Amino acid sequence: MLDKVRKIIAEYAALEAEFLNPEVLSDLDKMKELGKKKSKIEDTAMMSKRFLELTEGIAENKESLQDSEVFDDPEMKEMIQEEVREAEEELAILEKKLIDDLTPKDPNDPKDIILEIRSGAGGDEAAIFAGDLMRAYFRYAENNDFEINILNKNDSSNGGLSELVATISGKNVYKKFKYESGVHRVQRIPKTESQGRIHTSTVTVAVVPEVDEAEAIEVKKGDVRIDTYRASGSGGQHVNKTESAVRLTHIETGLVVTCQDQASQHKNKDQAFKVLAARLAEKKREKEIAENSEMRVKQIGTGDRSEKIRTYNYPQDRITDHRIKQNFPNIPAVMDGELDGIIEACALATDALQG
Repeated sequence: MLDKVRKIIAEYAALEAEFLNPEVLSDLDKMKELGKKKSKIEDTAMMSKRFLELTEGIAENKESLQDSEVFDDPEMKEMIQEEVREAEEELAILEKKLIDDLTPKDPNDPKDIILEIRSGAGGDEAAIFAGDLMRAYFRYAENNDFEINILNKNDSSNGGLSELVATISGKNVYKKFKYESGVHRVQRIPKTESQGRIHTSTVTVAVVPEVDEAEAIEVKKGDVRIDTYRASGSGGQHVNKTESAVRLTHIETGLVVTCQDQASQHKNKDQAFKVLAARLAEKKREKEIAENSEMRVKQIGTGDRSEKIRTYNYPQDRITDHRIKQNFPNIPAVMDGELDGIIEACALATDALQG
């Protein structure tokens, strides 16, 4: 972070110096161009200067605490410690803002998403953990004032979750959720385990940005097989009475989309096509990343759903994100929707990769 902060400060100083160049002062077009560049980074540069001041001030104060005169003066020592505490609090807030400002912008960041969760290896325990993840994501979405719309949900017999497809909408939803795609592995003792053995289970998560009409891949009637059937989940009075559920099968790719939680077949079909369009666009994007070595290097994950991204080790109360090789404590808090720490660490790692 310090290297990036110093770089933006130096860039801003260079622009200010350029304004004093007589050749620039006599050229209105150059003045306008420089003014735009300066204005674009001015807020970030000011925050960077403050960040550097705080960092250096904290280091100096901590060093002075080792001085014998300060160490032997309780009042002076307490005053300096208080200054350090206040500076560290301000620094933490400033760091979050700078991370957001300095992280390269993804054009998909502002978009709504389609969230898919499916239980994987591990039987009942995988389904239970899939339900845990769903609740964590829904809580996180609620904390950010996002709107959740369930399109398809299949509960398992043990109270867990077999499959979920939902849309989440709001401000910068993809930016918040994009690092969750991949295989999540859980290691814990199931409630039904009488021998106290640790089981390992997996859940697959996909986060797909919704596409607008301009981005959508054209899907012709002959490209898709449409099946209708009676819904088996929630859906009010229509459940098991009318064929309101819709299943789309994209013939070329084999992609299957199911939607049954809307009130009518027409609404389910519309939502299903929306999900299919997003999945096809994501499939195209994944292919481009796979074929482009430079793009692949700049990803903390390839976007491949088969990639194991995270392990939740309950006995040790430790979450490990394998892409950034970093551990996080307090699983209960994370599963209660407190995901910001992990998401910010992934954003920082992406920023570092992209230079």
